Amino acid sequence: MDRVSELAKTKAAVIFTKSSCCMCHSIKTLFYDLGSSPAIFELDRDPRGKEMDRALQKLGCNPTVPAVFIGGNYVGSAKDVLGAHLNGSLRDMLLEAKAIWF
Repeated sequence: MDRVSELAKTKAAVIFTKSSCCMCHSIKTLFYDLGSSPAIFELDRDPRGKEMDRALQKLGCNPTVPAVFIGGNYVGSAKDVLGAHLNGSLRDMLLEAKAIWF
């Protein structure tokens, strides 16, 4: 759990993913399209990935990926992030965390 918390604070935007997950790819693309360069942690390629996957489950991430953190705070999964994008609050969160500039 500590490792996930530490990694979630490494950059203004952090996404925990799995390389084979199409929704993870979509969320990463969305962030890049918005001008953000998030830290990406692919659980299936990390030696401690299974441990981090269990920690994300304990945090309430269901499904565990993609798990998006902005400004060190858990935003949610793909559904939550897409909803925030549609209502305009995702951009605001990224601006406030200094993950994008305009």
